[in-house]
Formats: sequence, structure tokens, C-alpha cells
Amino acid sequence: QVQLVESGGGLVQSGGSLRLSCAASRNIFTNGAMSWYRQAPGKERELVAVITSGGSTNYADSVKGRFTISRDNAKNTVYLQMSSLKPEDTAVYYCRYNFIYTYWGQGTQVTVSS
Repeated sequence: QVQLVESGGGLVQSGGSLRLSCAASRNIFTNGAMSWYRQAPGKERELVAVITSGGSTNYADSVKGRFTISRDNAKNTVYLQMSSLKPEDTAVYYCRYNFIYTYWGQGTQVTVSS
């Protein structure tokens, strides 16, 4: 079993930055992949960024060049650094861990004002 706890969301002006954190209850980075998803009101949940156990990363086209996913193995924590934020980035952001089973965090709200 794995518990994931996100933090770092909030209200920010367009063009601003935020860093989201996702703390795992145990060391999970040796297997599987950690991802950030987001879900805006009335829309489906979408993949934002992923980092594999080997450290490879991938991003949605809409966030490439603005968002960076990283991890701290010692802290069992994955981060999502978000820069040049736009109002369309407004959503609840979730972290997800997938290895045999899938685990989700509770989500953290990010609101970008224009």
C-alpha cells in the first residue's frame, strides 16, 4: 500500500510560478512511474508529466518548456515546478504512482488568475 500526499497548490497570477510536492509513504522510486495529472472543471483528467524509475521524463505538449517534474529519492517526494502559469492551467492537480497497482493522491487546487 502507498499513500500519496500532495501540497503546494494555491492562487497565483498569470505568469507566476508554483511548486507542487507529492510525498509518498515509502520508497517507491525503484520501480514504476510517478505522474502528475490535472482535472479542470467539466473536463477529463489529463496527464501533465511523468518520471520513470530510470529518471526519464515526458510532458504534455501544453506544458512543455514551462513545467518540470523531478524527484528527491531521499525524501520519497516528487515535485512539479510550474512556471509561466496561464489561466488554462487552473485545475486540481493529482499525483499518481503506478507499479502493478495504481495509487492516487487527494489532489491540490491550482488557480491561475488573469
